[in-house]
Amino acid sequence: MLLLAVDTSGKHGSIALARCGPDDACNIIDVIPLAGGTFSAQLVPQIAELLRRYGFARHDLGGFAAASGPGSFTGLRVGLAAIKALAEAMEKPIAAISLLEALAVADARQGKVYAALDAGRGEIYVGEYDHGKTTVFGEKLLTREEFFKLCRGKFVVTPDLPIAEAVQQAGADAKVVERPRSDAVARLGWKRLQAGQTIAPEDLEANYIRRSDAEIFSKAGS
Repeated sequence: MLLLAVDTSGKHGSIALARCGPDDACNIIDVIPLAGGTFSAQLVPQIAELLRRYGFARHDLGGFAAASGPGSFTGLRVGLAAIKALAEAMEKPIAAISLLEALAVADARQGKVYAALDAGRGEIYVGEYDHGKTTVFGEKLLTREEFFKLCRGKFVVTPDLPIAEAVQQAGADAKVVERPRSDAVARLGWKRLQAGQTIAPEDLEANYIRRSDAEIFSKAGS
């Protein structure tokens, strides 16, 4: 299967094209970076250019994978809207991938792991997983104090060096890894597609974890 994966969750994004087959094999053909702040203008033209570069057309795509969050409200909306439109028009399956889970599997260690991303405002996005049992215990937004209390004595994976250093000072083990890109989204997405864990275009939604400022201010004023 030819798989297209998109990540527009952060300041910068990317698109990956992969050739995937049996036994979880997912060979990345190419990864194209997207400059932050211009996702809406870049995304569709870059997808078309990526396919053209390797001699493919839209109808060659067999499925899609998309980073569903957490991350930028605007960026996620743009990326997911593009995938929804393509998948609906082509009647192809979609796999929605949590960036926190993609971060957790960046380390091959088995057992329970916490994935952590800086959420700004003194808060941290946290996901709890068990690799050996492929279990997702939950994802949430915590204050730094809540997170450091939670992770004491645990193993944490994060792309943010300041978080890793603070985690170690709090008495936990931490490993700094690269922030997942669309190629990591593609590999996890292929596993989802093989397992039949797909989502319909109309049901594809961003997993923000944090409410938007508009929602917060609206609730506060009600």
